[in-house]
Amino acid sequence: MYPLLLSFLVATIATLLVIHSARSHGHLSADLDLSGPQKFHAAPVPRVGGVGLFAGMLACAAYAWWLNPEHARLGILLLLCGLPAFLAGLIEDITKRVSPFMRLIATAISAALAAWLLDAQIVRTDIPGLDWLVGTSVGALAATVFTVSGVANSVNIIDGFNGLSSMCVTLMLLSFCYVAHIVGDADLALWALAGVGAVLGFFVWNFPHGLIFLGDGGAYFLGFLVAELGVLLIARHPQVSPLFALMVCIYPVFETVFSIYRRRFIRATPPGLPDGIHLHSLVYRRLMRWAIGAADARALVRRNSMTAPYLWMLCISSLVPAVLFWDSTPMLAACMTLFGVSYVGLYWRIVRFRTPKWLVFRSPVRSVNDGSRALPVDGKNGSRE
Repeated sequence: MYPLLLSFLVATIATLLVIHSARSHGHLSADLDLSGPQKFHAAPVPRVGGVGLFAGMLACAAYAWWLNPEHARLGILLLLCGLPAFLAGLIEDITKRVSPFMRLIATAISAALAAWLLDAQIVRTDIPGLDWLVGTSVGALAATVFTVSGVANSVNIIDGFNGLSSMCVTLMLLSFCYVAHIVGDADLALWALAGVGAVLGFFVWNFPHGLIFLGDGGAYFLGFLVAELGVLLIARHPQVSPLFALMVCIYPVFETVFSIYRRRFIRATPPGLPDGIHLHSLVYRRLMRWAIGAADARALVRRNSMTAPYLWMLCISSLVPAVLFWDSTPMLAACMTLFGVSYVGLYWRIVRFRTPKWLVFRSPVRSVNDGSRALPVDGKNGSRE
């Protein structure tokens, strides 16, 4: 259990130090823009939470090296390969001048390094046609780089509310740890646990009050870590279905694919243009506004923190079948189809003001001075947001 405990302890302390020293670096590290379509906080907050969790992983790798260099090799190489993705995101968090394209390029470099140093490549998919493509060295490398970059970007996309992406990543890493344990891969299980500890060390300061944000550095690094552990698990163990890793990551991945489709074909806007109508944004704007209102900063923070648990449940709905059917491609394919249909159905119910009643939470005390009247949960009146 030392990977979990050590990485958690170091990440917790390192993140606390970042928060405590925010007065000296907040003019660089804080998210000062409160007006964007995906900005849901009421005051500037440091967005360099990735520093603490990376420190937790690094401490775990150093201790593992001291105990047994052979067991530390995988973790050290994962951190080394993830550096381009982490640094590109961290530089963006500080300077606000690294474009999404350049962050994707940096993540692609991280994926290519992992393919070279760890032999982490997608060489089978159980999908006719694609198996032929990944059967070649160039095709396997291209598929791996595309997949890892896509997953890293998708984790960044769902990083919009306190505790949302960090808890989802924690649950994903636990799923990988469980299956790695079943197939007897102690190294993968160890570093998945180290990732869980590091993320939880950040989580205790991020949820529910949002004292620090993950930032692009943390989000891209965690996305890279999740994707690489999934690729390695499939590459090293033929009994694991190649769809298992995709099923584990299906919530952020499907969110990204659906957002691209929605922007490009429904709204006729550039796919990379940020907007405020992701599923998690709708839960915040529609469900949480009805429940709590929006009178002051305290209400905004409460709305923010109460949004994440709804999406945790959505994430868990994909992880349960993933760990149950990790060795069955047909079952995983059926479960992914069911998830996609359910996601789209839920999204359109909420966006058309017909939110399922079982999703609606009503606070016993709600604000009434938010400058607008309460919206009914049956969605018969239009929203002004």
